[in-house]
Amino acid sequence: MLRAMDAAEFTCQTLPSMRPQLRIAVVTETYPPEVNGVAMTLGRLVNGLQVRNHQVQLIRPRQHADDQPQPTASFSEHLQRGIALPRYEGLKVGLPAKAALTRLWTKQRPDVVQIATEGPLGWSALAAANKLRLPVASDFHTNFHSYSSHYGFGLLRRAIVAYLRKFHNKAAVTLVPTEGIRRELTASGYENIEIIGRGVDTRLFHPGRRDPDLRTQWGMNENDTAVIHVGRLAAEKNLALVFRAFDALHEANPATRLVLVGDGPERVQWQARRPDAIFCGTRTGEDLAAHYASGDVFLFPSLTETWGNVTIEAMASGLAVVAYDCAAAEEIIRHGENGLKAPPEDEAEFVTQAVSLGQERALQRRLGCAAAARAAQLSWDAIIDSFERVLLRLAQTDPAANNSIEWSAAANTG
Repeated sequence: MLRAMDAAEFTCQTLPSMRPQLRIAVVTETYPPEVNGVAMTLGRLVNGLQVRNHQVQLIRPRQHADDQPQPTASFSEHLQRGIALPRYEGLKVGLPAKAALTRLWTKQRPDVVQIATEGPLGWSALAAANKLRLPVASDFHTNFHSYSSHYGFGLLRRAIVAYLRKFHNKAAVTLVPTEGIRRELTASGYENIEIIGRGVDTRLFHPGRRDPDLRTQWGMNENDTAVIHVGRLAAEKNLALVFRAFDALHEANPATRLVLVGDGPERVQWQARRPDAIFCGTRTGEDLAAHYASGDVFLFPSLTETWGNVTIEAMASGLAVVAYDCAAAEEIIRHGENGLKAPPEDEAEFVTQAVSLGQERALQRRLGCAAAARAAQLSWDAIIDSFERVLLRLAQTDPAANNSIEWSAAANTG
């Protein structure tokens, strides 16, 4: 006989045979080992679906010339042609593939299609799925309309907004990470929006990763304040405000250093302008976790995020976070309790909040401890359970569900 379980323990993982096995087609322009928030999130979701006994068919661009599918018993890949995204090294946009996807899904009909990105490959997948009357869930991961002003095509902002709205309204549901994004999109005419949050891997990101040897490499001791920024070094991340806030903080407390983790098109110019800062480049896994936890203050002034995984990773690592009151910070940070926030676009207040941490080691530690405790509540298991429930509900709307041939690893194509 089963022992008593509380509601948090009894999840779909407990008795996988209790709910149906789905065939899920996931379409995306980015996926691990690419390093960005969308790829990381999708990797988590896909792995979680496989743990829950679902069959996942991944459609993505080929990342490099010798890229090959990596099939398993519950996972197949179909690699499409892609082209490099301008000013975003290492990321490709998939080319249109409606005919190929229509053939694929006619032969191997999925129960539900999940489209993570809105590029040409995503649009092709949406068109093919609608033609075959497949239920579609789309993700709103990236504020492309906000990015437009940083990449020289601000005049196209209205057209981009219209395109994105048309794209997502052709799906049965659009998934967003926060209530703030839901409000914004609803006001812009988006329909059928649901919130699926984001989790954090607290087994990887936690204060115990702090590394005194790494701080020594930075030229710092335990009494100094390491100010950290993690993310792509690009225009949309508002790096100028990172340096402005750090300079004000440093003036209040000279025993500080600025450490930037990440790479991108603006690294060369900032490294030339700011030789006083430490540029660590891209870090992953336990190395990244050690860089987070070895800091004290985390500055994140980006206004283009739909979520911002780095905010929660920094909190899980025990850092005192200063961020704008939007995206993940709006949802997770309680000002003065587990972090500090400034109203969006109020640069002076952002700087003020950063300076308030300059000489307050006790405040840094108090906020950091509370941040780690809050992040510990953000279980990926709970997020994936919610995601699974959405897909199960959509799959029930497909009249042809459970009538298609069995998927197999042999279906992998390059």
